[in-house]
Amino acid sequence: MTSSNSIRIFLWAVLGIALWLNYQAWYKDYDLQPTTVPVAGAHASSSGTPALGESVPQVSQGGASASAPSAGVPGTSSATPAAGAAGASASSSAGTGPSLPAGTAAGATAVGTTIHVRTDVLDVRFSLRGGTLVSAKLLKYPRVKGQPEPVELENHDNPDSIYVMQSGLTGPGPHPTQNASFTSSASEYQLSAGARELVVPLTWSDGHGVSVVKKFVFRRGDYGIELQQTVENHSDAPWQAAPYVQILRNDPPTKRSYFNVESYAFHGPAIYDGTKYRTLPLTTESNHHLALDARDAWIAAPQHHFVSAAVPAPNQLDQITLNVQDNLYALTVLGPLAVVAPAATQTFEDKLFVGPKLHSQLEAVSPTLTLVSDYGRLTILARPLFKALSFVHGLTHNWGVAIICVTFLLKLLFYPLSETSGRSMAKMKALAPRIKTIQETYKDDREKQGRAMMELYQREKVNPLTGCLPTIIQIPVFIAFYWVLLESVEMRQAPFFGWIQDLSSRDPYFILPLIMAGAMFVQYKLNPAPPDPVQARVMMIMPLAMSVMFAFFPAGLVLYWVTNTILSIAQQWNINRRIAAASAGKS
Repeated sequence: MTSSNSIRIFLWAVLGIALWLNYQAWYKDYDLQPTTVPVAGAHASSSGTPALGESVPQVSQGGASASAPSAGVPGTSSATPAAGAAGASASSSAGTGPSLPAGTAAGATAVGTTIHVRTDVLDVRFSLRGGTLVSAKLLKYPRVKGQPEPVELENHDNPDSIYVMQSGLTGPGPHPTQNASFTSSASEYQLSAGARELVVPLTWSDGHGVSVVKKFVFRRGDYGIELQQTVENHSDAPWQAAPYVQILRNDPPTKRSYFNVESYAFHGPAIYDGTKYRTLPLTTESNHHLALDARDAWIAAPQHHFVSAAVPAPNQLDQITLNVQDNLYALTVLGPLAVVAPAATQTFEDKLFVGPKLHSQLEAVSPTLTLVSDYGRLTILARPLFKALSFVHGLTHNWGVAIICVTFLLKLLFYPLSETSGRSMAKMKALAPRIKTIQETYKDDREKQGRAMMELYQREKVNPLTGCLPTIIQIPVFIAFYWVLLESVEMRQAPFFGWIQDLSSRDPYFILPLIMAGAMFVQYKLNPAPPDPVQARVMMIMPLAMSVMFAFFPAGLVLYWVTNTILSIAQQWNINRRIAAASAGKS
């Protein structure tokens, strides 16, 4: 293996990083373009957009499982009661299948009366029509750092981006679906100082002895919401019901931009089917009418750093359905049909989550819900990296310092390999004059030149390839770090010090990329110069090219690379010093 070949391997390794990142950008730019596939039976409003639908999930009379949803988008029925004020009650209209409602201007305001709920972390609104969650503001997460406007997930005000979470009970006859009218004893609920829990009850009655209390339970500091639907059957006949939660969202594709790393995070419907996590791109036609049965499953609508999710009760067989029309989707999880006997009471429980992808809170709702922080194919590396970062952050309370410390720990972990590589690089640097002599002696005979260099390497016990191994091994770690910084909301708007006030965004003044360029140039000078003049020039401009590419990466990622490069310089300098001292001692 010649020195020229080892340099080529190094260049290919660096080029591999750039090609991988550009492939990701190209793939998402061209693969996620919206595809219009009309849904059978859809009825458009006069404006061309389907009206807010009112159909609900249907269940079979046998009660074994839920039936597949209808793909229709029914128009708004004038016979359906609007959301009533306090004291009113009405049943829902009979549904023909789960809804695929859309957000017209009229439909977006059809939620009727709302109640306002505020905790220390959430500011939400529920519609008395179905108890639908129509607005959710995250009080601890500003959209723009330093500005008061919070991130809002659920939102029914904009017809082009309607996003609501519907829930209810369905079955034969009148049921408290998302179209039913509920009542509330208050229009405002607030978590009082010192209280740990806030319960928001909504009530419904069919007028024939069956009543349902739908409770939303909030806890201090928690983005998880418990949904309890308690049925009291005071009638003379058994009453059948199946619980469901539906995420309804108009989710236009985000334009991908190399200058905006957030645009590459997946947003759209996602599910856990009991065995694995699956994202469901709206452009994939097979997802447009998806229906499957799964145990211990859940549904979610992830986006960059945030997610809305519904987790049914464990150990039950649920049906998940997805219906798509253009950018509008209805993702539903429907539980098994249960029978409530006369004079009996039964509670159906689900867990909702509306908030940031905080691992600790996601895991509290469901151990598998942390999968919505999707680190891609290198999850096996990314998750331990995140856990290490979280542990160090718990000690330092600074994510930038945590990145530096974990990089140092990684350097220690790979020290034996780096030591071997560094010694090989130092020996190559010491052999540079002899290599140059061989090249000049056999400049007209490449075969003899290669043989002479191989004999020299064997005699001196040097393997040029060894010097490239650390770079090759760092590539998957680098990519895993990239996804950890991109996906982990814990580092969103997290400051380091000075001018770095958001490690998940690029350095605003490009200082870290410039430091990186300088550090890489010093590293280049410490390593043996490539024998080929063209390769030598490429290696010389590589630090500048890399710093330009890294300029738009998250500052935390550049901080990792700078730290790693500086540690590599220190290690290589020490090895060079020791090799030189040993050579001087022998002479």
